[in-house]
Amino acid sequence: MGLSSTTTVGEGIQLCVFDMRRGQHEGQEHDKILFFFPADCHLSLQLSVIGLSEGLITFMRMFSPEAACDVIEAERHFHAFYQAEPDIWMVMVVDKNKESEAVWRCDALRAVLKEAHSLFLMFYGSVRNLLEKQPGGELARTHLYSFIMDFLTDFLNGKKLQLPSFRDCLRERGTVQMLTIGRDVAIEVQSLVTILESSCLGNTTCHSLVLFQDLLVSTTLSPDDTVNLFTYALLRLTPHALSSGTNSWSYLRRGTGGSNIAADSFLAKNGSTLGELQYTSHDTSPGRQDPRHNTLRPLQRDKWSKGRDGFLVTDIWGSEAGGMVPITPTIWLQQTEERMYLCIYQHKNLTIILLVPVSSLINGEQGIFLVKQQFLENASQKILKVEQRLTKGWGGENAYHVSGYRYLLLDSDRNISRASPPGKVTTLTKESLHALNKLREEVDIEKSRAKSDFPDSDKDLEVCIRAKNNAWAIARITRGKELYMVLEKASETLLYASDAVEKFSDRYCDGAFSLD
Repeated sequence: MGLSSTTTVGEGIQLCVFDMRRGQHEGQEHDKILFFFPADCHLSLQLSVIGLSEGLITFMRMFSPEAACDVIEAERHFHAFYQAEPDIWMVMVVDKNKESEAVWRCDALRAVLKEAHSLFLMFYGSVRNLLEKQPGGELARTHLYSFIMDFLTDFLNGKKLQLPSFRDCLRERGTVQMLTIGRDVAIEVQSLVTILESSCLGNTTCHSLVLFQDLLVSTTLSPDDTVNLFTYALLRLTPHALSSGTNSWSYLRRGTGGSNIAADSFLAKNGSTLGELQYTSHDTSPGRQDPRHNTLRPLQRDKWSKGRDGFLVTDIWGSEAGGMVPITPTIWLQQTEERMYLCIYQHKNLTIILLVPVSSLINGEQGIFLVKQQFLENASQKILKVEQRLTKGWGGENAYHVSGYRYLLLDSDRNISRASPPGKVTTLTKESLHALNKLREEVDIEKSRAKSDFPDSDKDLEVCIRAKNNAWAIARITRGKELYMVLEKASETLLYASDAVEKFSDRYCDGAFSLD
């Protein structure tokens, strides 16, 4: 059942969401199931997987009451756990096999679960709130099903579901990639941001994100909210995302040119059994609706388009005036738990996301119309100038390539990453990638131990591994920053490899990873 680049959709992977507070009485165990993939799994198998997961979580709490269960590696399976909310768990079970491509890093699998939940929170609010709003669970199940199934379509490679593997070890989910700009351009950008903040009516301040190509230029949001909106922008909003069939050099654009047809087939196959297997057998209450009817699906493909005024439009959130006027999308900010209107303006390769507090507009869509009008009047000329300056200084998709190095640089405090371009990473041999993936697994374990033993302090760490092909895989961690690197053309001596890392740190990281 192994899932890899040569595996068919749904094979070798099970993904579930369940509530440990529900289904406590005999005969009601199915009530704890909020989502299960594949949807056509028999109810008895769903209960078996969730029962085993719940047992492992409870067992691990006996030894580590304060730290949630992260990963269990058995002889035939990986179990990746993510406690999304109190007593709300997401679990991914992946079968092991002997195929060379089927090598995963457990923290990378957990990052997929975390990303799914973070995006879900942004659009729907917490799962617990949905369960409290509708105690029967139909509302939560409906939203979880439609959202996660749309989310999984971005992992389709042709007709196959492809999880992050060892080939993705120089990428980091849950981070943003920043555009480096000079001082003069930064002043222009800040001037634009000031104008954006004043676009709201009255004394209310708007929030904003500014992206160029698939890179973040500016944000006024918290790091977590920035990551969520940045991720959604790369998946559905940027010029690359709007160009159907166009591949982006950003690793977050996982789909391929033919993936839309495959996605439709994937959803049709897995959606046809939803009511029969997951809902009809669980819910016999009167008035139950089809879980796919009138459900908000913000991750649907090909639902955004650019209007004549430069603002992106979509009918995902519904429409007014007899279907002629799309309703402005809304999201929830994680830090403030505030509901915001989502307005996206695009000029060439510049994407501006303007967030307007819902509470600041009494007349809803009419207020948004006035905000957009004021935005165009005040910011149009500055937008043209900023786009021109950014385009002039843009070095292309290989702008952050460093000859001789394949690297990943992380700032975990700010959720920022920078890495070698994906096209350059593909030049690495399989042996080098396997070595770095193994290295990252060891570092993940050490970081987890350090966090448990010394929660208030960062651990400095340096690890070097010599691969079978004589390449060096190197990791350095210090003061919340992490550097991972592969050197395939380095000398046989560790001293040479260490010196290469020092040169990289001094030149590109302001000496953050230097040993002096």
